[in-house]
Amino acid sequence: MDLTSLIGPIAGLTLIMLAYAMEGGTIGSLIQITAAMIVFGGTFGAVIFSFSQEQLLSAMKATKRVFFNQHVDQKEIITEIVRYATKARKEGVIVLEKEAKNASDPLIKLGLEAVSDGADPSLVRDLMETQLAQMEASSLSDMKVWEAAGAYSPTFGIIGAVMGLIQVMKNLSDPSALGAGIAVAFVATIYGLIGANLVFIPINTKIKNKDHHVFLAKQMMIEGILSIQAGESPALIERKLQAFILEEADAHGGKKSSEEIMV
Repeated sequence: MDLTSLIGPIAGLTLIMLAYAMEGGTIGSLIQITAAMIVFGGTFGAVIFSFSQEQLLSAMKATKRVFFNQHVDQKEIITEIVRYATKARKEGVIVLEKEAKNASDPLIKLGLEAVSDGADPSLVRDLMETQLAQMEASSLSDMKVWEAAGAYSPTFGIIGAVMGLIQVMKNLSDPSALGAGIAVAFVATIYGLIGANLVFIPINTKIKNKDHHVFLAKQMMIEGILSIQAGESPALIERKLQAFILEEADAHGGKKSSEEIMV
């Protein structure tokens, strides 16, 4: 479980409500069913209209990556690839066909089988990079769904505000009806902004950040398999793959102290 995905929105919403209460507001005044229906119903409809059923289902499944960690151990990946390199150097690349059956990742398995079959290096690279590109395209599609929700939400907040103000203008002669119309108008705007900036856009960003770590590990696998095929020494391959860990450490401001990442 990724606690930051729970703590973030809960803490953000709690502090917003607390600040509102400290200013003399009441939480009940922010509960407007009609405003919620306008904003989230409208956002829901627009997102469904914008994407296919497959894209929507994939985006919903992607939320699992937001709340649950994926175990990516880069050090373990390097150890595995170096082990294959050592065997290939001692017994020939044909041994990789048998080793592929126990590969920890489908991409590694694909690469080992292609190398053991004697495929051209450019073909091996194309095969592995095509599979990675498909994963990246799926991830991008998931992010676009949540990004679109974050864009639509504030707009429907404005629509809710305008609809509330229309009711206000229609009932200027009835002071008792003014309060309800104004409440719907402003609360709808709040719902739209909070929905976008505390839910939809953060989900998009979280998916992007987590998948980046996974794709970096996949790139490491591709480089490792191609290095094995090129006949490079296990020691050289290990040093080459260690550069990926250093690259990620630099991306985190040099604060990364372990090769093992939870994403």
